[in-house]
Amino acid sequence: MSKIAEQNNSRTKTLIISDLHLVSGELEKTALFIKFCQNEAKEADQLFILGDLFNSWLGDDLSIANYQNVIEALNSLSQNTNIYVMGGNRDFLLGNKFKKEPGCKILIEPHFIDNNNKRYVLIHGDTLCTDDIDYQKLKKILQHPITKFIFLRLPKKLRLRLSGQLRKKSVEAQKYKSKNIMDVNTDSVDKFMSNHPNTDLIHGHTHRKRVHNNEGYTRYVLGDWYVDRGSAIKLEDGLDFIEIN
Repeated sequence: MSKIAEQNNSRTKTLIISDLHLVSGELEKTALFIKFCQNEAKEADQLFILGDLFNSWLGDDLSIANYQNVIEALNSLSQNTNIYVMGGNRDFLLGNKFKKEPGCKILIEPHFIDNNNKRYVLIHGDTLCTDDIDYQKLKKILQHPITKFIFLRLPKKLRLRLSGQLRKKSVEAQKYKSKNIMDVNTDSVDKFMSNHPNTDLIHGHTHRKRVHNNEGYTRYVLGDWYVDRGSAIKLEDGLDFIEIN
């Protein structure tokens, strides 16, 4: 994994979300997220978004214009709240212009935070789904720096077409995969956490909100968002799941 970024936030109110999968033109879920930015998130010292804020991101030059209302909401929120965004498997092409316009900081996973004398490691979560061998192979190709460099320099229409084709193939492939294959591999999680003693894990990606108590650590899985409700973790005096509606 990439170089670890660390941050001490033991006396702050922190909110953590992931997997909103916002789609341009999908008004209800977008409105829910904007409302969240104007209310719950505004009361927090910092907001962490652990990947897949957007259902797709084909480059700042192409996608920012499609999500202008989201960009404006984040920019307004950033005046009071520090916003940290981690790229997911859908929006790993977030770039420098995205950082600048909404006032976000882009994180490289794993990222560590401290709260109430407890340490947490934050990741998107897909790196732990090691049973899905085909997905891991494709991810290695798509997220390779050379692939990203070439893709971002393709004409916009071609990027849109290629993205649509890949998404169609992904949906088809998922029909034939078991739920276990698309979840994290527990041995991979144990191996990852063995490198981070006295630390708990928070991640998204699998859309399976739950608390897993393991030997030596606890794993907190974030829930996804729907048009009428969302899920978040709040860190303040302790850790709590909260519902957004």
